[in-house]
Amino acid sequence: MRVIKVTPVGKQKSKVFLAEGFAFVLYRTELSAWGIEEEGALEEADFERLCREVLFPRAKEKALALLEVQSRTCRQLEERLSREGFPPAVIQRVAAFLAEYKLTDDRAFARRYVDAHKAGKSRRQIAWELAQKGVNKEIISQVFKEEEPQEESAARKYLERKLGGRTCVSGKERVKLWAGLARKGFSADVIGDVMRDVGEEEEKR
Repeated sequence: MRVIKVTPVGKQKSKVFLAEGFAFVLYRTELSAWGIEEEGALEEADFERLCREVLFPRAKEKALALLEVQSRTCRQLEERLSREGFPPAVIQRVAAFLAEYKLTDDRAFARRYVDAHKAGKSRRQIAWELAQKGVNKEIISQVFKEEEPQEESAARKYLERKLGGRTCVSGKERVKLWAGLARKGFSADVIGDVMRDVGEEEEKR
């Protein structure tokens, strides 16, 4: 393995690029200790030892620190570690470690997310947000079978926020409210049910 380029990142770290592309980030003192320099060679055995002794412990510590702040999906953690400059092999090993000790669980994450948002968001919106966080469709579907979002209640809360205590709106505003509910993912049936309670102002002559 040949080191093609070493690029400074901030005051203490550098990105290391191999012939295959970006490889990892190290402190500059570590570059010296491991003899890594531009146009130099990095033996496969040394790279594996670097991953095992330096990068994996560091990535594991970073992942645990992130989980202390808030729960995250497997993909969210993997993406964050990738942005931090850890190589795929190290990220996969960290993911396996976290799963083994049940520190990450996308199904449990989805259950908590649905429970926290079921009263204020539509099923479709919750499903979209979970998918964006990396939860697969099968898990989302299974979690919805266990705990269905309270769509009509959520839609009514949306209207209450928009109406601010009013009970009647103009025809134009009624259209906007309907469109807003639709963008939030509520079905036409749910929207129709909650909009029946909203009166329409008489047009001024």
